[in-house]
Amino acid sequence: MRVSPTERTRVVIADPYPVIRNGLSKVLDAEPDFRIVADCPDSASCIKAIREFLPDIAIVDVWLPEILGVISSEGLPTRIVLFTELEKQEPGRFYALGVDAVVRKDANPQDLLQTLRQVASSTQAESGRPGGDAKKAIKALTDRERQIMRLVSEGLSNKEIGRRLKVTDGTIKVHLHHIFQKLVVGNRTTLAALYLDHASGN
Repeated sequence: MRVSPTERTRVVIADPYPVIRNGLSKVLDAEPDFRIVADCPDSASCIKAIREFLPDIAIVDVWLPEILGVISSEGLPTRIVLFTELEKQEPGRFYALGVDAVVRKDANPQDLLQTLRQVASSTQAESGRPGGDAKKAIKALTDRERQIMRLVSEGLSNKEIGRRLKVTDGTIKVHLHHIFQKLVVGNRTTLAALYLDHASGN
């Protein structure tokens, strides 16, 4: 399937290590729906690129937090996907800083692409605070669905969740499809935010 250049998701990559930037570029260049508009080794060059190109997504290394502050303070439309090697993630803290998704650097390339596509297709409305109806819907989920929702909020991929629950990643996909339908959400980022908000009692 051909994708018009105007329909491609424009991406800025920000990471201090050339091998990581090259690896991400190779993965995204092979896909017809992504276009890399800049690849930056530090916060300053990334911020300049984001201001100039206003990309759809910036893939940002966890050690370059200045970028988050600029995007938030200037109200830039770019969505942030945090790329991290940290063993213990704190998704709630990252989302509170304005991050749209968190991806580990050892993630499968297909899981990375799936996350990027979900972030690109998510709407501003989906990223808002969940209402009472959503909280009621969470309570109506099965125990297994709530368990999967919790693991998604911890940043685990379908494959990792499948291993944890001793089922195939295909089974996890089916469960997630049902969860998305029941909660009327379209991506893992919104799902994680819903769970964290519900778990905190807000």
